[in-house]
Amino acid sequence: MIDADIYAAAERVLTLCRAAGLTLATAESCTGGLVVGALTAVAGSSDVVDRGFVTYSNAAKMQMIGVPEATLAAFGAVSEETARAMAEGALAAAGVGVSVAITGVAGPGGGSPEKPVGLVHFASARKGGTTRHHEMRFGPLSRDEIRRRSVLVALDMLAEAAG
Repeated sequence: MIDADIYAAAERVLTLCRAAGLTLATAESCTGGLVVGALTAVAGSSDVVDRGFVTYSNAAKMQMIGVPEATLAAFGAVSEETARAMAEGALAAAGVGVSVAITGVAGPGGGSPEKPVGLVHFASARKGGTTRHHEMRFGPLSRDEIRRRSVLVALDMLAEAAG
């Protein structure tokens, strides 16, 4: 899963975080830890990577990173609001300088007309800064490809937040 593009993006994130004196955390749902896995594939990443939260279930989102139950009830797990709450929750729970969150429908099932397979919400947060959101609609690609592309988007968002 960690191809040359992902590895290069992970190296870039680590370099930018080091330059800015930042540590990071991830909050992942549909990627199941692939983002933090990509970052930790790079030797020496332990000076930047603090932790990764794999919050696949709604209960995990609430318990581990404090996503409000009301947010999940009103907007669902796959939403801008939940992605933002995940990024901010990971930032606070880990006490790091920057975070990224990913929640989506990787398929092949589980989609709906409102939230089709390939819909992924991303958010990045920086301590003392703003939380940014990005929505991708990858379309009906394979589960592996949706997750791969999600990792790349998340790493780009981390780089932007760190830069």
